[in-house]
Amino acid sequence: MNEAIDPTTLAYYARSRQQEKPRYLGRRYSEDGLFQSERGNTIVCHPVAGSATEAALLAARQRFLNMPDAHKFAFTAPESLHMTLFEGVLDRNRALPFWPHDVAIDTPLERMTEIFQARLASFEPGPRFAVEVTGAAPIGLRLQGATAEDRYAMADWRNRLSELLGLCQPNHDHYEFHSTFAYPIAWLDDQALPDWQAMLDAVVTDLRAAAPVLELRAPALCVFEDMNWFEEVLVLEPRA
Repeated sequence: MNEAIDPTTLAYYARSRQQEKPRYLGRRYSEDGLFQSERGNTIVCHPVAGSATEAALLAARQRFLNMPDAHKFAFTAPESLHMTLFEGVLDRNRALPFWPHDVAIDTPLERMTEIFQARLASFEPGPRFAVEVTGAAPIGLRLQGATAEDRYAMADWRNRLSELLGLCQPNHDHYEFHSTFAYPIAWLDDQALPDWQAMLDAVVTDLRAAAPVLELRAPALCVFEDMNWFEEVLVLEPRA
């Protein structure tokens, strides 16, 4: 994989720009698009059930599925839609700095989640923040805080969670907020890129019109067995 190409851009998914298979293929999901065990925990915001935001996100996801090359992607379940606020740990990725520096590497995942829950009991949630769609790539949407104040609030949440949980991954300071629809199974033919770009541009325009600010639930610590479902185990209600 060519790491010099920005994975949030369409060019990253072009066959001519890649020499290796997709990063998670064969580990997180198979060539037939089935998701495999990838146990872990994370702190995410789900869309509000029954909201205009949820409807707009599902409509956008369907437009990705309607593309002729959609079979080149493994799509997660609609119920998995979320925005990650802070990455937790993966059971299979037991090495620093992807594991808390003050917890034994061989700690069972279930115990790791209990430790996070105990630490979060003393966490003072940050303020509410508004999120908007800023772009799209073949795997989903790019997101950011709607205002400078929102972006500061999200960074503050992340910084304090990092300190509390003892976890600071390499991308901490430049983390790209996103909502994933799918993962690549195969790269796109270059001649297909213009149609993809047109679809992606239209999705962003329509989403920003239908949901200028995404209606998201409060951040929650979640556990997951694979990428199809993120079970909330502790909600962190923002302060007023």
